[in-house]
Amino acid sequence: MSITDLAFMPSEDGFLGLPESDSHAVSDAKAVIVPFGLEASVSYGGGTSKGPAAMIEASHQVELFDEEFWCEPFRKYGLTTLENQPVESGNIAAALTRLENITHAILETGKFPLVFGGEHSITPGAIRPFLKKFDDLIILHFDAHADLRDGYEGEHFSHAAAIRRVLDHPTVSIVSVGIRNISAEEIPFLEANSHRITVHWGKDRESWNIDEIVSPLKGRPIYLTFDLDGFDSSLMPATGTPEPGGFFWSEAINIIRAASGMGTIVGADINELAPIPNFSAPNFLAAKLAYKILNYALAK
Repeated sequence: MSITDLAFMPSEDGFLGLPESDSHAVSDAKAVIVPFGLEASVSYGGGTSKGPAAMIEASHQVELFDEEFWCEPFRKYGLTTLENQPVESGNIAAALTRLENITHAILETGKFPLVFGGEHSITPGAIRPFLKKFDDLIILHFDAHADLRDGYEGEHFSHAAAIRRVLDHPTVSIVSVGIRNISAEEIPFLEANSHRITVHWGKDRESWNIDEIVSPLKGRPIYLTFDLDGFDSSLMPATGTPEPGGFFWSEAINIIRAASGMGTIVGADINELAPIPNFSAPNFLAAKLAYKILNYALAK
């Protein structure tokens, strides 16, 4: 698959809802939004298949001017949005191979893929081309859950095993932020792989040191995976497994900003948005988060 095999939305319909006069040709855009609404292994609340469309729709209300950059940063890098990808929910392995092919095609052209999930099981597929391209890739992981199970409810690629499947690749390491839900069965793997997994627990949030969190990222290519249930459930109720005790907007943004200065963010995904009808705030938060990630990665 090459990028010429992919279909793209009109700019007015895509991320940020850019008028044609402000749009970028696919060849010129550095960022590519990939809507990939996989929903196949959710184990509590559903609705993640609708997450990408909700994020794109909400993004049309995001202000393009970013006061931190004192400009409209998208003009510095340009972006385009793929058409919503048809996802075969009955076969996660096949869906991940398709996503791998898409991110590979984007990465091969020197562009930045930002995948909108869907459930967190998308990440092991999305990162495969990055692992081939970068020998020292590190994952910055925002989440309420450790996701270190070796499969769940009979599904090897379950959303509850997303980070375990990433760590199947022996060269990769993980910095996890906000974890406050882990099962007893995950502990032996965590302890045996402490040289590759650094966890900043939600219970310690008030004493987090941002410099300490981002120090392992120094000089390295960073893939950012953001499960929206990492946010406190009062801020992000629109997710399948909301958890109290999470971080808030400024804490997440401060860490991403620091990470972008410590290493190079080369790709990202945002996942586990399950939209609530007639309640747009979580969708808007996810959309604005996506714009901020792009700005830190590409307009810093």
